Amino acid sequence: MTGTDNQTPDNRMTGAEIVLRALKDNGVEHLFGYPGGAVLPIYDEIFQQEEIKHILVRHEQGAGHAAEGYARSTGKVGVMLVTSGPGATNAVTPLQDALMDSIPLVCLTGQVPTSLIGSDAFQECDTVGITRPCTKHNWLVKDVNELAAIIHEAFRIAQSGRPGPVVVDIPKDIQFATGTYTPPADHAIQKSYQPKLQGDLNQIHAAIELMASARRPVIYSGGGVVNSGPEACKLLRELVELTDFPITSTLMGLGAYPASGKNWLKMLGMHGSYEANMAMHDCDVMVCIGARFDDRITGRINAFSPNSKKIHIDIDPSSINKNVRVDIPIRGDVAHVLEDMVRLWRALAKRPEKGQLSDWWTNIARWRARNSFAYTKSNEVIMPQYALERLYELTKDRDTYITTEVGQHQMWAAQFFGFEQPNRWMTSGGLGTMGYGLPAALGVQIAHPDSLVIDIAGDASIQMCIQEMSAAIQHDAPIKIFIMNNQYMGMVRQWQQLLHGNRLSNSYTEAMPDFVKLAEAYGAVGLRCEKPDDLDGTIQEMIDVKKPVILDCRVANLANCFPMIPSGKAHNEMLLPDEATDEAVANAIDAKGRQLV
Repeated sequence: MTGTDNQTPDNRMTGAEIVLRALKDNGVEHLFGYPGGAVLPIYDEIFQQEEIKHILVRHEQGAGHAAEGYARSTGKVGVMLVTSGPGATNAVTPLQDALMDSIPLVCLTGQVPTSLIGSDAFQECDTVGITRPCTKHNWLVKDVNELAAIIHEAFRIAQSGRPGPVVVDIPKDIQFATGTYTPPADHAIQKSYQPKLQGDLNQIHAAIELMASARRPVIYSGGGVVNSGPEACKLLRELVELTDFPITSTLMGLGAYPASGKNWLKMLGMHGSYEANMAMHDCDVMVCIGARFDDRITGRINAFSPNSKKIHIDIDPSSINKNVRVDIPIRGDVAHVLEDMVRLWRALAKRPEKGQLSDWWTNIARWRARNSFAYTKSNEVIMPQYALERLYELTKDRDTYITTEVGQHQMWAAQFFGFEQPNRWMTSGGLGTMGYGLPAALGVQIAHPDSLVIDIAGDASIQMCIQEMSAAIQHDAPIKIFIMNNQYMGMVRQWQQLLHGNRLSNSYTEAMPDFVKLAEAYGAVGLRCEKPDDLDGTIQEMIDVKKPVILDCRVANLANCFPMIPSGKAHNEMLLPDEATDEAVANAIDAKGRQLV
């Protein structure tokens, strides 16, 4: 009998056994972690069971990002296990990342024995205090008999309402102590946390009436649609089809509506499309669904969509009227609210007149014709945009998942990849975490072992968590790392060039590793491509290899990411590629705008 199977009829077991039983009862199949003294009892139980597979990472930050990628690609809760002290503090970055991007994450941390808490014991830190600002909720377990109920509640809170991370801090003596296991169905839920799922019908009626009267409407969708699940994405597509409204999306919302859809305006925001940003600026009715009006979307707040009536659907009441005042707030789960909206639109006594939006679509067609993602091709050097166009063309018909690091390559990926389905795009949106993409790809690959998983990376970002290549090798995860190598911290360099007199302070990397040899050192496959004519063949070779691959794609060193909305400017003041000279940028940015980065 194993440790977790050897139970008495009254469900008496050790705290460590309780942890494993609670994880199993909450449907956990994979656990990302790194052992240490304060969690050895739990690791001993992991050794004695086979239902949950532990994925050993090389750094606790990697555990968190891998769990995020796993969660984002599956819709399940990602789970990580780390030790006390530095194990817990190394988890802070992925916890804050998950909080800002609404990713359900349960982080189990070890803690020094209860009797030593507060004594500055070896590897002690105030985990609950440190993680309070970067989690939805956290617990320090003081009674082994409460441990199971706390873990069950942690899963409920992580995945309900607006998803997010939680922490359960478990002292070592609690892991050794014997207590009673409480099954999930029997645990008492925290009554103060009851997310509201159904939207107010009166507000939804008012929203439908306003939408029916619109002449220049736009739907602005966000990551909340993806988080709400496949039904929410299906209903969003149905609403667009019924209303014939144009639709745009945030970085986190890509894939909720198909990129091939006729109403798609592409991504909006600082590096979004001209048509999306102009539609947002000139619209008369804006329907915001599961987005939070963050600064990368709104630009200058007092110039944001100045003549529109705004409808905001969000399950998080704190997000409504936080950044932008709205006319019709609807608090509720996106899927539930969209279901009511679709039903009420179909039941309208007087449907909008045919052709009511024709002038609006004419304007949009004119904006689309500007081709704001255009760039100058080259036969001599690989342009980064071209690299992503070819990567997309060669992978779009496959079962493909994309993760990214953070920087120019991330924005180009969002511009040039067309996502037809949700949960295929994993990126760090709110926190902008360099190093996210590789461990996230590991988590995605573990969840989808037969799929093609590609991390679109920069030469600077990839080095933040490059050690997780070792984890990919160990766990037979054939992730593909597509490095767009321009020898710079590209986005930092771009802003130094445009905003700081071209004083490139520490944004050029002078000691770049040989990524091919580095891949081989880890036991992976290393490839390099330097010429446009060789690109398709090298990408195909990367895809065909059944092992982890690093492809060092040498791209133009000084390419800038356009279009862009200069900081402090409105959507209708964005710069397009053909306008984006240094002088034009300088003229477009006022003194306050020089504080962007």
